Amino acid sequence: MASAVAQAIEHREHLLVQAGTGTGKSLGYLVPAVRHAVLADERVVVSTATLALQRQVMTRDLPLVAQAVTPSLPREPQIALLKGWHNYVCAQKVAGGYPQDEPGTLFDAAFGEAPGAADHPGGEADRDGAGTLGRQVVRLREWAQETATGDRDDCVPGVSDRAWRQVSVTAMECLGPRCPMIEECFPEQARARAREADVVVTNHAMLGIAAGGSPGVLPEHEVLVVDEAHELAERVTAQATVELSAVSIEQAARLARRHGGVLTTDLDAAGQGLGAVLAGLPEGRLRGGLPADVAMAVDAVRDAARGLMTALRPEGGTPDPAAGGGLKLATSAVLALFEIAERMGGDAAQDGRDVLWCARGEQHGRPGATRLHGAPLAVSGLVRSHLLTGRTAVLTSATLALGGSFLPLARAVGLDPEELRGDADEAPPARAAAPPDPQAVRPWRGLDVGSPFDYPRSAILYVAKHLSTPGRGGTATDQLDEIEALVRAAGGATLGLFSSRRGAEAATEAMRERLPFPVLCQGDDQLPTLVRAFQEDEPTCLFGTLSLWQGVDVPGPACRLVLIDRIPFPRPDDPVRSARAESVDSAGGNGFMAVSATHAALLLAQGSGRLVRSDTDRGVVAVLDPRLATARYGAFLTRSMPPFWTTTDPAVARGALTRLAGAARAGVADAAPAVPGP
Repeated sequence: MASAVAQAIEHREHLLVQAGTGTGKSLGYLVPAVRHAVLADERVVVSTATLALQRQVMTRDLPLVAQAVTPSLPREPQIALLKGWHNYVCAQKVAGGYPQDEPGTLFDAAFGEAPGAADHPGGEADRDGAGTLGRQVVRLREWAQETATGDRDDCVPGVSDRAWRQVSVTAMECLGPRCPMIEECFPEQARARAREADVVVTNHAMLGIAAGGSPGVLPEHEVLVVDEAHELAERVTAQATVELSAVSIEQAARLARRHGGVLTTDLDAAGQGLGAVLAGLPEGRLRGGLPADVAMAVDAVRDAARGLMTALRPEGGTPDPAAGGGLKLATSAVLALFEIAERMGGDAAQDGRDVLWCARGEQHGRPGATRLHGAPLAVSGLVRSHLLTGRTAVLTSATLALGGSFLPLARAVGLDPEELRGDADEAPPARAAAPPDPQAVRPWRGLDVGSPFDYPRSAILYVAKHLSTPGRGGTATDQLDEIEALVRAAGGATLGLFSSRRGAEAATEAMRERLPFPVLCQGDDQLPTLVRAFQEDEPTCLFGTLSLWQGVDVPGPACRLVLIDRIPFPRPDDPVRSARAESVDSAGGNGFMAVSATHAALLLAQGSGRLVRSDTDRGVVAVLDPRLATARYGAFLTRSMPPFWTTTDPAVARGALTRLAGAARAGVADAAPAVPGP
């Protein structure tokens, strides 16, 4: 992999490289990337999908690589970490020079800079009330006086999202050069370090913002490395998704009145009008653009927001620094509102390039709030234009070749199949590196470097062919019986991956009554705490949903059975994926295979990859969905998974698990093969 990455950078070609889980992919790309950055004086940006991997790269992998390669370089490589604005404490806000309003959904939905709750302890909600919130804010203010980075991840223990909003701002809310504390600004300092660094580590959320066309989000760079690249298209889609509701309009109007001192009569009326028409709109996708009455209401919001922006503009056009952050906060809120309304009523929404849908649910404590959502039908053009053009990209993951082909992922990120150079297993022809052409269409190739793990000997893929096909009504009785039998045979040590929270909770409740082993369920505690308990107590089982399908690394006998309740197809009412499938069908392709099956293949590959994390791991991946063995698309899905030894015989699976559990009790688990035979 390291050789292939070095060749791709030298020949200025894109590379899609797949390597098995636990094989050291980060070292495979960091060694050639660091070397090239210093020797060629060309900056490399490395992006990860999660903050956990970002921390690993920054605190473990990059220091190791830098130490190893520096003796052969003319100087020590300079490394920098770069995150979204909202991940850093705002010195001006802590000093009391910025309002403590919480714009919430408007900014989060429009610009996607707020870090996800899954990445930060306590991030889902402040469940303990105002007392806890106050204590957290006091601790944050004290920490802000001591920290050298202002980075939220450096604040341990973590705090709730609500508390963090009291000491941070988004890029839209930042006062910028006019801020009286610009010299102490932590996000500005991080960007200054990034502009001087050889290697900059960031995350997919930042790539998503850059793909949206926001200038200056990332420093200039010639090489882009995307780890966990299978998530790139979805992360860019998430960053480009916006929402509009009467609640978000009301928030913008409130900020304008409070901090701008202006009348918001037109915007208030437009918000009420939108709320009225949305109340009668059914949930789900809006085909063919907005209905006429909704379009008129959205246009009214757009026009009112445009007028309000004019009213908020200070006389002479130069903001008064004495106004502090309030005016900027109000102006940013109204500008975001205007841009969202203009997009939803624009050509992209009407001609199908944007997917629109209506959803209901709680919003800022209001049950049944109705929201309009908009997302791009495809992001391949955004990725190609703003992330890949004019530079070399290395995209890597354990799951890039779905169904044995790199083409699905390549298409999703804007790489044309006709630009593929040679076979996946062949190196590009030797040639001199050409000077970079900003407009050049660069060739690409796919490479699977494999894995050192002996998958056919280490693990069994068991497909419960005899079970009934899973339905939408939850976990069936025969499936619960199968789960009980398998977990008993394994002696616990089970990671249960479910396609829905309801399914995970139903199975947890049933197994707690039937089994003598501890059964933990996602939501019982913070996810890192649950994973740690699962890892430290071998009989313990852990059941959960999407967060467990990716990123859980539990090598050893604590995980010898991975249960997958059903093929993880997307929901049929998913507006974006259903629109994408229809688009493929209308172009003469197979929308089901291109969208639903590809989505399922990716998750199956990720989920089954939780089992074998080292060359001594042994176990069974049990898929309790007979369609994996009986449906025509089953072969495509299994080709995306590690090449385990396969069976549909429940006795074989239970026998292997019983044998492995006995070997673990005897202290010889590492020597026991999973598959039957001598």
